[in-house]
Amino acid sequence: MTHTALGEGREFDRVRAIARTLGDRARGLGDDCALLTPAEGQLVVSTDVSVEAVHFRLEWMDHQEIGWRAAAAALSDLAAEGAEPAGLLAAVVVPASGADQELTALMSGVGAAADSVGAQVIGGDLASGPSWTIAVTVLGWTTRPVGRSGARPGDGLWVTGALGGARAALAAWRRGDEPSPEARAAFVRPEPRVAAGRWLAAHGAHAMIDLSDGLGGDAPHLAAASSVSLDLTLDALPIAPGAADEARRAGTAVETFAAEGGEDYELLVALPPGFGEPDRLEFERECGLALGRIGTVGQGRGVHAHLLGAPVALTGYRHFA
Repeated sequence: MTHTALGEGREFDRVRAIARTLGDRARGLGDDCALLTPAEGQLVVSTDVSVEAVHFRLEWMDHQEIGWRAAAAALSDLAAEGAEPAGLLAAVVVPASGADQELTALMSGVGAAADSVGAQVIGGDLASGPSWTIAVTVLGWTTRPVGRSGARPGDGLWVTGALGGARAALAAWRRGDEPSPEARAAFVRPEPRVAAGRWLAAHGAHAMIDLSDGLGGDAPHLAAASSVSLDLTLDALPIAPGAADEARRAGTAVETFAAEGGEDYELLVALPPGFGEPDRLEFERECGLALGRIGTVGQGRGVHAHLLGAPVALTGYRHFA
């Protein structure tokens, strides 16, 4: 893959090293702007920022994992819109202590995440600063956008994958232990559910949101945007490996532990009442991913969760709290 020739200087040496590392996973690096050929449908754009000591810690993850996780978090927003990724841009703040090989490893992770969903790295920026920070902007196309505001009373509420894995890893690290391999993978290598989002959009999804701040944090956003109530049956939550052990240590029901844990990047989706078991099986065959019903959309406002028939007040991650 060819890239625009660059002049001299440390910054441009680093860009050249990134271009060599990414190879065919990047396109046209070094120019002022990226060029995209318009596709059918609407352009979809989103941005996500990952900050050292807030979203990740170097003692927990290597730089390649940090890059993957930052890109996957942004790509998850495209998944929630039912969009096909076109490309991404990564703006990276490098601390004075940051080595060239750490930067190229980070960008290798960004490129690998993009490549996993058929996208390319098409640009970005480098700057110096007090700590590692990665801002990833993703672009895609969709002919049937699915936002947060279309849920209707009577819809079923479904969730992809399993919940609580990322929180289990975080709890172990904060305790000074190493997470289980499954929990660690859930945190450092979340899979952006792009194929699942596109399938759900094509099969009648009325509303979707990715669970970056946990079911307890994100479900209220979908309810508010759609002017509906969400009735959640926590007994039905799919639980990720490792979550049960950490929930026991925390003295919390595993269902509540999983519902309040963020950064699983699964999809919460409102589907028409007619979407049932045959559709679920078709989804799982075609997407290779579990899909479980966890509630119903109703009249009214807010989120109402129950566990073993008793009401549960859920919380989730709150930015700037």
